[in-house]
Amino acid sequence: MAKLKTTFFCQNCGAQYAKWQGQCNACKEWNTIVEEIIQKEEKVAWKGTVEVKKAPKPLKIREIDSAQEIRLNTGDGELNRVLGGGIVPGSVILLGGEPGIGKSTLLLQLSLMLPYKTLYVSGEESQKQIKMRAERINPNNESCFVLTETKTQNIFRQIQEVDPEILIIDSIQTLHTDYIESTAGSISQIRECTAELIKFAKETNVPVILIGHITKDGNIAGPKILEHMVDTVLQFEGDRNHVYRILRALKNRFGSTAELGIYEMQGSGLREVTNPSEILISHREEELSGTAIASTLEGMRPLMIEIQALVSTAVYGTPQRSTTGYNAKRLNMILAVLEKRAGFRLGTKDVFLNVTGGISVDDPAIDLAVVGAILSSNEDIAVGKEVCFAGEVGLSGEIRPVNRIEQRIQEAEKLGFTTIFVSKYNKVTLPNLKIRVVLVSKIEEVVSELFG
Repeated sequence: MAKLKTTFFCQNCGAQYAKWQGQCNACKEWNTIVEEIIQKEEKVAWKGTVEVKKAPKPLKIREIDSAQEIRLNTGDGELNRVLGGGIVPGSVILLGGEPGIGKSTLLLQLSLMLPYKTLYVSGEESQKQIKMRAERINPNNESCFVLTETKTQNIFRQIQEVDPEILIIDSIQTLHTDYIESTAGSISQIRECTAELIKFAKETNVPVILIGHITKDGNIAGPKILEHMVDTVLQFEGDRNHVYRILRALKNRFGSTAELGIYEMQGSGLREVTNPSEILISHREEELSGTAIASTLEGMRPLMIEIQALVSTAVYGTPQRSTTGYNAKRLNMILAVLEKRAGFRLGTKDVFLNVTGGISVDDPAIDLAVVGAILSSNEDIAVGKEVCFAGEVGLSGEIRPVNRIEQRIQEAEKLGFTTIFVSKYNKVTLPNLKIRVVLVSKIEEVVSELFG
């Protein structure tokens, strides 16, 4: 019997060491290095029947074919947008998110909607459990095959029989291979199983979608190299107590990482939210002080979001500054500008700021709406429901121009807003506008327009 070989891995970053030590030299974390058995047999994990390709030769850059790669349409507009237009054949996608957020539901719904032959491999649920969820979504699908298995060798054996066009693994932390003598979910098992699946995807041109668990810090569990190995990393986030979910791309070799997909959790599965402004803006009859609407962009998509502010007299000696979905340092900067340039005494008052809908926004174009919401709450005068803002605030109190202003104005007009405040340094050339565009250059002009 061969002697067992062991080595030491950092559980945080996956760095390998010959012996144990207290601190990892790579990530500087303490007490994260553990011993693992790595007796690996000299065997090939994926034994495909694909013809061996010729060795690639170097080409001049002008000789390289620049034709756009073919993508598989998922039938889900939100997922297509986040991926950059669809699934690229042979790509490996990693989907992470909180427990119970809906990762399995999203991919099961995807496999039941796709017109391609799909193999859904689950190491966490039985086939009966998956059938119960599938009955709520689309029980009549004939192209989705479900397999309950955790050993990669058995999975590849079934792949050769089924010959799927898309492979879904739920989840990568439950898989194990016989070529590594360690428990499922360990650093070496995750890395080896992922390497086998990547080799399969690249040789067969079959896209592979992996579900990954996350740690308490919100990072994907396992070595950091896992995210480097795959082509796309998606994050599925939201509050389990609310019905809305947000899909973001943290890494994408085939598209932008600035796109955003929004879903609504229903009894029959996840519904695409094609008009996000319907959930990001409160539907109220009366006008309330402390609210303002901002026109922002997420990738190529314009959104209208609601900014809520509450300004009150500080009870304690030091005033509180609290934000949700907005950069706290930027809020402090805007408060300083309002006090220095516009004369508002906010240094002794508590200021609370919230972006509704549970999303985080880092677009500087919402600065003007933040100013409007804060001043509205401070003066206890409501900003009109049909007024919105798109402008960046500078340290000298000037209103700076923002990019793609015409797209923001068109979205505001489409949603029924009658007035939008923008920087006068933005060039607006749209003809026949029904919305009134107010050009401002300083905060004082905004204050006089809003509150007289």
